[in-house]
Amino acid sequence: MATLAAIIGRICIAVLFVLAGIGKLMDPAGTAQYISAHTTFSGQLAVPAGVFEIVAGLVLASGFMTRLAAVVLIGFTAFVTVLFHNQITDPQVAQQALKNLAIIGGLLMVFAYGQVRGTLGSWRERDRAHDAEVRAARAEGRAEGAEHVATHDTAVVHEERPVDRPRL
Repeated sequence: MATLAAIIGRICIAVLFVLAGIGKLMDPAGTAQYISAHTTFSGQLAVPAGVFEIVAGLVLASGFMTRLAAVVLIGFTAFVTVLFHNQITDPQVAQQALKNLAIIGGLLMVFAYGQVRGTLGSWRERDRAHDAEVRAARAEGRAEGAEHVATHDTAVVHEERPVDRPRL
């Protein structure tokens, strides 16, 4: 049950970033104006910021490189909070800053439990462990077979000549 909750929580957080990125790409002029009005950065960062949020959100949702995606999104969210939501005396700005703080907290949980079952990394790790077990079992079987042959006094000898087979 904890695994399912972790997967659903990770996807919910990722959806926030994907939708925010889509919003930035749907209204790049409005986003550019907001960036220019609140910072010294160029408004041309609107489209790259939107693309970044979509890509990072999809990476987080997919479970591929979960911890890296969480750390990158933590840095991005903290940067945006300090840049755009620093007037905490305004109730609306304070609410946005607290929302971002909660998102950072959720991303820290994703980072802490990033490799739970249900992520691509955990599936690959499970497959590697299974392959190692299969190789060990095969080697053990070969060793037992060699030991069995060595302990028997009567060896089977074939007197016939091998048949020459045409090569293809």
